[in-house]
Amino acid sequence: MVYAVVGGWLVLGALVVVTWRRIATDAGWRAFVMVLVLAFSLVHQLLFATVTEDALVTFRYAQNIADGNGPVFNPGDRNEGYANFLWLVVIALPRAAFGADIATAAVVLGVVAALGSVLLAYFLTNRIVRLALPEGAQVQPAIGVAAAVLTAGASGLAVYGPSGTELPIFVLLVLAVANALVAGRSVVAGVLAAGAVMTRPEGLVLAVVAGLWLALAAARGRYNWWTPAGYVLGALVFLVPWTAWRVTYYHHFLSDPAVRVLGPDWRYLAGFSLAHLGFLILAVAAVVGLLALRTPERAAESRSALWLLFALALCFTVFVVVLDGDTGPSWRLLVPVPPLLAVASVGAYGVLTAANPSPKPRTVSLLVPVVAAVLTGFAVLASVVSPDVLKSVRAWHTDSAQLAEVGDWLASYLPPGSVVSAAAPGAIASRAGSRLLVGTDLRRATVAVPEESGYGKSQDCADDTRAWYRVATFRRIGTPFWISVYPRADETGLLIDYLDRAPDFQYVSCPG
Repeated sequence: MVYAVVGGWLVLGALVVVTWRRIATDAGWRAFVMVLVLAFSLVHQLLFATVTEDALVTFRYAQNIADGNGPVFNPGDRNEGYANFLWLVVIALPRAAFGADIATAAVVLGVVAALGSVLLAYFLTNRIVRLALPEGAQVQPAIGVAAAVLTAGASGLAVYGPSGTELPIFVLLVLAVANALVAGRSVVAGVLAAGAVMTRPEGLVLAVVAGLWLALAAARGRYNWWTPAGYVLGALVFLVPWTAWRVTYYHHFLSDPAVRVLGPDWRYLAGFSLAHLGFLILAVAAVVGLLALRTPERAAESRSALWLLFALALCFTVFVVVLDGDTGPSWRLLVPVPPLLAVASVGAYGVLTAANPSPKPRTVSLLVPVVAAVLTGFAVLASVVSPDVLKSVRAWHTDSAQLAEVGDWLASYLPPGSVVSAAAPGAIASRAGSRLLVGTDLRRATVAVPEESGYGKSQDCADDTRAWYRVATFRRIGTPFWISVYPRADETGLLIDYLDRAPDFQYVSCPG
């Protein structure tokens, strides 16, 4: 699959550079190239194709919604262990309406949302550039193709497209809010911003920055004050009833995932910056150009839209790094940043050239496709080579599969209704179904499974849980792997007897 992605980039990059002039003038050829861009994005996503632990947690909630138990992880236990309400509802609907498999629906919808983000990057870039053109002039639509190619090469979007998580639809909503604002549809932007808030905690950053941008534009006389008012009303139409329902159902304003703060992680930012160096260099060049070069009054709206995109990218980064630390592969919570930088940077070039439409040498006109192709290549290289991307995703896939196997084992041999405390509850519950109650609370657990990384390669007898649990180690028959579980101290012997009946797991007592 790696060769398919690299080969796809080579073919697409060469085609875009060689046929750039034709892309700009021939609508049919441009449509064909965009189809190839979407195909490249799909292949890039299929390189990873791994459902995450967070997604498995969401699937459990969605399954309970579809089954009529409400948005709960375990029936009867109203704990809001998610922060992606809109995505939860979206993936539960196909199951409730048609009996579709939730995991399959989530993966398909995520891939479609990622492809939609690539397509929206094309339209948004062209829309921004169009605002800077003289009256009657035609936009060069090829500029949007360059932004789409860069977005398709972004490793984070590719990793999380088929992950089953809410991140692809969140990226789509971020770009959609920007597109609605540029189009002057503030009420629509408010509704979409509310959807983003209900999809990710970072959606609040989007909603606030977009609202401040509209207020600043109104203060400068570009809009009347009804425009930001319409934005606020559009957002409140959904946010007020959603908040009222949450307070009534869960008895709090913020979910547990939304309020966890892990603190600043500058190594996280350094790793992201190194893997996305091409996007950052392009963004710095665009910002310098916007600050250094004057544009006519007609380009003021375009410049304002570009500053909005750069502000969103910066605020998302600050929020994630300083307030909302993350340990997921491929810088999970910064997935929206590279697409925003791609659209803003390419759009800045388009705006600056639209402000000075004099004929340019062929070498200058080919600068955009060449740079887009090269930087996309660097992004693909980061996807393949960076230990935080492909290698981490593959390890992630292995760990999830192993923990799901452990969940199946526990569900098959523990008494029905047993409570399992797990560090990775989604993976354990994905195969346990309704036979077990799974959570993260040790206080009432029958068995604790503190592992987040699947099987170990040696027997681990560390008794690192609370006093009322005892360690029990099992060897996975036919493999060199081990798993340590922690049954309740007052039922240790009985629970070990239950679990030791499995033909694939053998209890081995700890030395001494």
